[in-house]
Amino acid sequence: MPAWYRPSFRARRTAGTGAFAALLCIGVSLLFLLFAGNKEADGAQTRVTSAWDRVVPLIREGPLPSVLTQGSVEAIQVVDSQGRVVAATPQLVGKPRMATFHSSKGNVRATQVLCPPQGLSDGCVTVVAYKVYQPDGFWVLYIAVPVVLWYGTTTALLLAIGMSVLVTAMISAWVFRDLTKAMAPVNAIRAELAEITATDLDRRVPVPRKYEEIKFLAETVNDTLDRLEGAYQQLRQFTSDASHDLRSPITAMRAQLEEALMYPNHTDWPKMTAAVLVGVERLQAIVTDLLTLARLDARAPLSRKPTNLGRLVGEELGRRTYRTEIVKNLRQDVSVYCDRLRITRVLVNLLDNAERHAGSRVTVSVGAEDSTAILEVADDGAGIAPEHREMVFDRFTRLDASRDRDAGGTGLGLAIAREIAEAHGGTLTIQDSERGARFVMRLPRCASSSAADPRGPAGAIPKARHAD
Repeated sequence: MPAWYRPSFRARRTAGTGAFAALLCIGVSLLFLLFAGNKEADGAQTRVTSAWDRVVPLIREGPLPSVLTQGSVEAIQVVDSQGRVVAATPQLVGKPRMATFHSSKGNVRATQVLCPPQGLSDGCVTVVAYKVYQPDGFWVLYIAVPVVLWYGTTTALLLAIGMSVLVTAMISAWVFRDLTKAMAPVNAIRAELAEITATDLDRRVPVPRKYEEIKFLAETVNDTLDRLEGAYQQLRQFTSDASHDLRSPITAMRAQLEEALMYPNHTDWPKMTAAVLVGVERLQAIVTDLLTLARLDARAPLSRKPTNLGRLVGEELGRRTYRTEIVKNLRQDVSVYCDRLRITRVLVNLLDNAERHAGSRVTVSVGAEDSTAILEVADDGAGIAPEHREMVFDRFTRLDASRDRDAGGTGLGLAIAREIAEAHGGTLTIQDSERGARFVMRLPRCASSSAADPRGPAGAIPKARHAD
């Protein structure tokens, strides 16, 4: 049975019912044996009482013959007050007394099991001693009957064992048949999973109609296969797109170099070198973005520190030169607990994207709402249609309408920006705006007083100190 298989409710119920029935059968058999033992003991006592009723009047009233009829007991013996055997059943005639015990002063009857009593063959018998009072003292009447076991007779024991074995075998066969039926869909699921490979991820395991829990298991396996197939297709598409984006600049550079080698005297080498360097820079940008995505996919740890988001954005904007006008609206008391390099990468990617699509101006804002820090980068370009606002965050996605203006991009910048935001527990979305595209990143905000504490947002230092 597979390690991941948990028997269905019906299978567990069947097994439980079978075990309960087997225990019930054993219990009933034990009760039957106890009943048979008690009944046999009652029968033995009845035989002893009958022998007592028959012999005692002969002792008291006479005449007492020396040889007694055996009746339904094993043996009878009468001993007088002098300890002499005065009467016995035929097998004890002429033999010494079978027992020497008798009841105590307060009792008339005493019982012992002797193995064997004197004068009888090997084996254990139950000997009952009765006091019979006579004028010369008390006499003792010994009556021997076979020992009654707790289960009664051997016939009763064999009958109980036979019935228990028969019922247990029937229940076991029923449980085995039901469990075999329950395992059939599990074996079908296992066989199908064993045949599924990367080339046929479209296959699904059969979903049984019966056994609800196995049905849920099969549906869960199929859902997992759906996600696996989607992830594999996404990986194939990503590999194809990456290969295409890497091949294009390589092909262009190869053509330029081959043309230069064919016509070295007619080649403008500085111009050709500059063109090749453009292709190299594009290759370098794509490879860098691919490495960044690989680290993000591997969940590489973030080097988080309390950071003043407004100051971080202001410093980054001050380092760069832009082709368009940059409008700043930076609130200075907004702090986040983040990896400065990663958040800077988000800002750079958003600025690069905005510059490629802006008409004349890009607006960068830092603000806050309650416990959320907000970074917005908006341009005054053509904007992005609502139906395309999620698509642009897919890897290697560049919309056809803006492909010409976006020729310098790798198609990975926005995907990287969103994954960095999500790695910080935030979001990156495109919001409505009067004109152009408006990218909004939301991050958890930390207390301003901890913005310089290397221990994190729980640090307690004066508000005036800042590490960044």
